[in-house]
Amino acid sequence: MSDNFGSKRLVVGAHYGLRDWLSQRITAALMVLFTVALILQLLFGGPLGYDRWAGIFSQQWMKLLTFVTIVSLAVHAWVGMRDIWMDYVKPVGIRLLLQVATIVWLVGCAGWAVQVLWRI
Repeated sequence: MSDNFGSKRLVVGAHYGLRDWLSQRITAALMVLFTVALILQLLFGGPLGYDRWAGIFSQQWMKLLTFVTIVSLAVHAWVGMRDIWMDYVKPVGIRLLLQVATIVWLVGCAGWAVQVLWRI
């Protein structure tokens, strides 16, 4: 008689990386969209200076796109760094420490970037 409760979970398989793969592609596409929008604004605008940069980022749609890009960059970096830590750092304690440090760093950078963005 077997005392198995719940379903057995298979820990190998291609579908476990699909979410990370998809998040990498979606965040990369959002960053490309931001880059194209910024380049177009720079090409078809006036002379570059502080007023021009402030004018570009003072528009509400550009602030929203920049905010989404900041979050996308943080998620993109997190998935990549987490995979590096999981692949190359074998001691669990050190890996956990590096992952927590990465999260703290990325949240801090994203918070600082949003603060700069909303001051314009």
